[in-house]
Amino acid sequence: MATVTLSKENFASQVSNHDMVVIDFWAPWCGPCQSFGPVFEAVSDTRDDILFAKINTQDEPELASYFNVRSIPTLVVIRDNIVIFSQPGALPKAALEDVLRQCKALDMDSVRNDIAAAQTT
Repeated sequence: MATVTLSKENFASQVSNHDMVVIDFWAPWCGPCQSFGPVFEAVSDTRDDILFAKINTQDEPELASYFNVRSIPTLVVIRDNIVIFSQPGALPKAALEDVLRQCKALDMDSVRNDIAAAQTT
């Protein structure tokens, strides 16, 4: 599946319409972002079950701020509208595929229970 560009205008509708979303926060002037871009695209072509999206931090500073992006590239994975992974740095293809495998394997009921428990303490 090709990647989509997210903006503050389409973010909510895109994320809420997909079970899992993988976001690459990047900027055109960022060398590591340019290196990671083809890896991100290649993996997106192999996964029709996940929405792959890119957010240009230069064009969408509010979204970058909301996700506390301090370094780019930053990879964020959202599943069932919950951020389950966020990490700066470019990943090699095998590492990105491993992150996706682990995110898919998460028991989301357990994640929601952990979040609820943390909010009551």
